[in-house]
Amino acid sequence: MAEDKYNLKNPAVKRILQEVKEMQSNPSDDFTSLPLEENIFEWQFAIRGPRDSEFEGGIYHGRIQLPAEYPFKPPSFMLLTPNGRFETQTKICLSISNHHPEHWQPSWSVRTALVALIAFMPTSPNGALGSLDYTKEERRVLAIKSRDVAPRYGTPERQKLIDEIHDYMLSKAPPVPQATTSPAPEEQNSNREDEVQESPENPSNEATEERRPNPSVADTTTEERRELALDADPVQAPIEPPAVRPNEHRILHTPQQSIPRQADDRFFTWAAVGLTIANACPSD
Repeated sequence: MAEDKYNLKNPAVKRILQEVKEMQSNPSDDFTSLPLEENIFEWQFAIRGPRDSEFEGGIYHGRIQLPAEYPFKPPSFMLLTPNGRFETQTKICLSISNHHPEHWQPSWSVRTALVALIAFMPTSPNGALGSLDYTKEERRVLAIKSRDVAPRYGTPERQKLIDEIHDYMLSKAPPVPQATTSPAPEEQNSNREDEVQESPENPSNEATEERRPNPSVADTTTEERRELALDADPVQAPIEPPAVRPNEHRILHTPQQSIPRQADDRFFTWAAVGLTIANACPSD
């Protein structure tokens, strides 16, 4: 990247170049993103479909447009790959996007936004602007198709970068999980034959004894049972832990542990972008 063509004293340029170096020095298998050579304010990205969802195994491309005031103003995002969750070539409405600048934090970055976007993929759209509500089966079909070829978009320079990102993500992406099938009828019948079932006409001794009433209890009168209950040891109620006041920090009581970079990204994003609500952008 020709850094000499940009004003390195510009806060936005300085921040963007720092994020480019960080993205290259600390790559992730879940996403990748790079700016155009001719315009570092426009980034192309690809994310991997979140695990244990109908998007798993899919590769979803998109475009990020950073404002001139970045990082003090939020970027805009759009998806280029059909996915069944967001419309393509339409700006996504999330609180980490330019639709809600009041929620944006300058400490957030392109990396933070991409991790958040992955987390939002399996959430309910609730009629939000630019959202889609395809069935899980339709989304699985799109996830498989997304691996075949990168989307076509923009100038040759953009397309070259998109193709390079697609090849990289495809080399890191696991195969699309196959839908589980129910066992064949023969297997179900054999399983039933292997199970030992008791005949209702010949119940086991254990079952008979469980149903047999305790004569010592049944023969006692109501007054005698009341006296027995009074003589018995009192049952102690479980001791509940003290409630944590709102101003107390639970983190002080949690043992510290080392967290890998990838898990740290996800933890930070969920904490920082916890206020993100797609419903903030109604479709009407």
